[in-house]
Amino acid sequence: MKYIDEKTGFLVCDSASDPLRDVTCDASSLASVLERYILSASGWRNVFVASGDEEDPGAEVGEQDLVITAHIAKVLYESLGMESPTVLLAIDARPTGRILAYVTARILCALGAKVSYLFISAAPETMAYSHCGFDAFCYISASHNPIGHNGFKFGSDGGVYERSISDAMATRLKESVSDRDAVLVAKALSAKADVKEIDRIMEDRPRQKEKALEYYRSFVLRTAGVDGTFHAGCGIVGELNGSARSLSIDEDFLHSLGCRTHYVNDRPGQVVHAIVPEGENLVPCRDELARCHAQDPSFILGYCPDNDGDRGNFVYVRQSDGSCEILQAQEVFALVVTIELADLSHRGVENLAVAVNCPTSERIDAIASAFGARVFRAEVGEANVVNLACDLRKRGYVVHVLGEGSNGGNITDPAKVRDPLNSIMSVLKLFADPALFRYAVHRLTGRQPEGEPSIEALIDAMPYYTTTGAFSTLAKMHVKHTDWAALKREYERLLVNQWPGMGLEGEGIVSYEIHQTEGIREVVGIGEAFRSPAAKGGLKVVLLQQDGSHAGYMWLRPSGTESVLRVLVDLRGDRQDLHDRLLSWQRSLIEEADSALE
Repeated sequence: MKYIDEKTGFLVCDSASDPLRDVTCDASSLASVLERYILSASGWRNVFVASGDEEDPGAEVGEQDLVITAHIAKVLYESLGMESPTVLLAIDARPTGRILAYVTARILCALGAKVSYLFISAAPETMAYSHCGFDAFCYISASHNPIGHNGFKFGSDGGVYERSISDAMATRLKESVSDRDAVLVAKALSAKADVKEIDRIMEDRPRQKEKALEYYRSFVLRTAGVDGTFHAGCGIVGELNGSARSLSIDEDFLHSLGCRTHYVNDRPGQVVHAIVPEGENLVPCRDELARCHAQDPSFILGYCPDNDGDRGNFVYVRQSDGSCEILQAQEVFALVVTIELADLSHRGVENLAVAVNCPTSERIDAIASAFGARVFRAEVGEANVVNLACDLRKRGYVVHVLGEGSNGGNITDPAKVRDPLNSIMSVLKLFADPALFRYAVHRLTGRQPEGEPSIEALIDAMPYYTTTGAFSTLAKMHVKHTDWAALKREYERLLVNQWPGMGLEGEGIVSYEIHQTEGIREVVGIGEAFRSPAAKGGLKVVLLQQDGSHAGYMWLRPSGTESVLRVLVDLRGDRQDLHDRLLSWQRSLIEEADSALE
């Protein structure tokens, strides 16, 4: 039977069709295809579209990838170690997700799992609903990657699996795919799937979606620490870029709080610009906000999410002149952290802490200090930051807000994933409680603010840092060698040798120290003794002033979601020239280290 989604008109699946039945690929070809996959704790990703063109919006997936998907589902089932586990399955709005989810559902059913399917669902909605009695979730998405990419995230109780679990599953996947009968195994499992059970899943899908939306509404309110009486009469623009958020609660939820809303590009799959919500990709949202503000001055905020709807960055109206500005990812995180720490501090909560990833701007440290809070750092990866927060809570800290500041958005406890609605709720608190706004500005500046609450006034009160944009073209590098231990060893040697000739004393920088992050640990020290043999964590060169305070840092780490090395420079104050000089040096150190390994 063919199932059509009533909201979008998209074909969900044809339960009478077995997508693996006519597969003819040879098992020997699977290993080379799997080598293209990025298997990290942040998700398992690949270009799944059959053409191999990452910008291709097509829905067709190649035979090898369908077989590997079957083995991914098999590995998930086996990792749960129980009979008849309950698995929540959902996808973002990418066209390839529909066939990948159908294959996944068939394999899980054949093995005995009980599957609930949401079809297109925002990642925060899916992960919130996973609290409702499911043993695991499988979310099919490639987040901010181009439209032809896709991937798999696994987890339970609202958060993705930690690295040890993900790595063990990746090892099992490689073993499963390398079996000479891998194709036959996948085809046999898919053929074994009970059509009646597939029909049950698909017929139950609309009911599961409504339950997920209902639970998600209450979860967002609980996360924000408010109830249904909360009211904020702001105008908000949502430029959804065809993301999964277009089938979530956003518009109805904001209306229920008294907000005016205006949404564009809000049909699933209506992708009109690059997916990552950074820089120029926020221009359509900015321009739409400017138009709405000109007609109705209550419109002061706009947001644009990535395809799975967990990352969302902002544009806002400067009340002083009516201009609309784009916030960088680090600024969005800093804004939310400021509001949430101010809220807790204002209510007298003590032992405050913020858990962030290694490349989060040290602006957060300056903000936290104003509210008596401490900052702790983990390696890049949402699971690392969430696990660090859990560890800090066990040590007596109150960690309400956390996240990967370098990527934008925030995680607000009890959520374990970024959510633009949580970020919006933080901003709305400013307008619902003017006393909170005045307290925040006073703690940051020592002055009482004039006038009504505004995003502009709070941003202007925050300490200024010059930071590389996470998705600047200069923020990533392609290197020839991926022996990260050898590359970092050579990088450190070059750093030591070249440091005396950089003349940074004139900039007030007299020395440096190396900070290295892996998992939830940050250690200070140069050399291999301070990192694991794989050396996949972050390496930060902290720039020290005469009094030992930090002037900023240079940072590098191999990406867990793309085949690149990520780099970043962060400096206290408005120091663009020095930033550019240090970023150029950072890139040259890496290039020289890469060449030296030949």
